[in-house]
Amino acid sequence: MDQDDFKRILSTAIDREVESYTYYRMVSDKVKDKALKRLFAELAEDETNHRTTLEGFLSKGVKNLKFETSADYKVVDALPTPPLTANLKPVEGLVIAIKKELEAMQMYTQLAASSMDAGQKAVFSQLASMERGHKLRLEDIYTNMAFPEVW
Repeated sequence: MDQDDFKRILSTAIDREVESYTYYRMVSDKVKDKALKRLFAELAEDETNHRTTLEGFLSKGVKNLKFETSADYKVVDALPTPPLTANLKPVEGLVIAIKKELEAMQMYTQLAASSMDAGQKAVFSQLASMERGHKLRLEDIYTNMAFPEVW
């Protein structure tokens, strides 16, 4: 992977982080439940931090970062993505958010797999891990909302 490819990939990743931030901020502003409002505000802030991290890579190059890994239970991976409308139900909004995290996780995993540089591979693997953690948090909430009879 040459520097131009790396810059193009990072620019695309930054655009996706901005898109996710915008979505999470919109949901946070709209949702009435305080816990969900706080969760989506936190996710929006995380996406801002991801964008800043990626912009740092663009300007300074790759650094060694370490992140905690988390499991991916694939709770909603096979569900269809609901249409983005003004009248989304909370569960539908969570499915969209989970799908966004899944897409980001898959993108970073693929970038890590195709990276020839060990530093780049590590960065993309760690970004995938962060997105997997977001997905896990959202899936925990989803299972509680979609299957309340379990509790």
